[in-house]
Amino acid sequence: MALTPNDSRHALQIQAGILGRNTGHKFEVELANKINKLPFPIAQKPNPGKLIYGTPELSVVKKALDFLKWDKCDKVEAVALGTLATADEGKQWLSIHGVVVKACKSDILLTLYKGKLIETVGVSVKQCNNRTPTNAQLYFTTARAFCNLLINNGIPVSNRAIGALRQFCGDDGFKPLDNPAILKGRKTDPRRFFWEEIDSKGRAELEKIFINFQNKITGLLLQKAYLNDPFTPQVLIHKTKNIVGAPLEYALFTIEELITLSKKYAGFVKKKYSVRKGQHKDPIGTEHDAPRFGIVQMQRGGQKQHPTQLQFNLQAGYFYNI
Repeated sequence: MALTPNDSRHALQIQAGILGRNTGHKFEVELANKINKLPFPIAQKPNPGKLIYGTPELSVVKKALDFLKWDKCDKVEAVALGTLATADEGKQWLSIHGVVVKACKSDILLTLYKGKLIETVGVSVKQCNNRTPTNAQLYFTTARAFCNLLINNGIPVSNRAIGALRQFCGDDGFKPLDNPAILKGRKTDPRRFFWEEIDSKGRAELEKIFINFQNKITGLLLQKAYLNDPFTPQVLIHKTKNIVGAPLEYALFTIEELITLSKKYAGFVKKKYSVRKGQHKDPIGTEHDAPRFGIVQMQRGGQKQHPTQLQFNLQAGYFYNI
């Protein structure tokens, strides 16, 4: 029988018996369950830094209180959305607080109570289980879908710029393999155009967009990658790395803090790189431009299943640099 949460209490009961299907879900469920076991009330006290050590559950609640500008809360309910949404075979949604959740950027939903006040705060969870920090995937989509995300949120993008981004991703009809004249004599990857090779006017427009709307685009990638997302995250927690025999280390931000720190860290830049691995290695001396802004890196996915997807990552170790 399908486990369909009828309300938040039922969702919490189901969650209490779930062990995550993978490391990511397990971490989210364990964190949510630990939050639910905290003694209340909880008072909001200033956090002296963005990095915390040990168990994070109390700090996550205090960061949510910081976002809400509440001095305390009388009770908190935490639900791990990702695991509940996939708890049953064939079931890809859940209903929480009367809202149907199909796809959500929040991995944990906190419901905080203070007297008669009730507020929800979404928490985005990132984690690294390696000994050193790695890139964290932020958004994975197509060139057209990303441009539509910008357009739907008030950032104009021309068809020419969309075409240039499709060249970067190697969409059908937009790659060197589709043009024998361009392909002849080409010594670099024939499956896509690199950033410096895409249509110059389209590229200039895209770079201007990233420069002029950096904060807004960073926020969209962190919060609004899904259409009709009912619970966008306002807090982000990032397990920085796997530390054996020592307290766990976490980075903790409100989304607004992270956007501000990202812009302060860096604007739009292009970093030089060469392809040294794989079937299509670059000739010696060949370099390409890798676009990035703040702590966000942008690249062509290149995976076997979705090679032409556009991928945005959080820079490895960004929490130390900002």
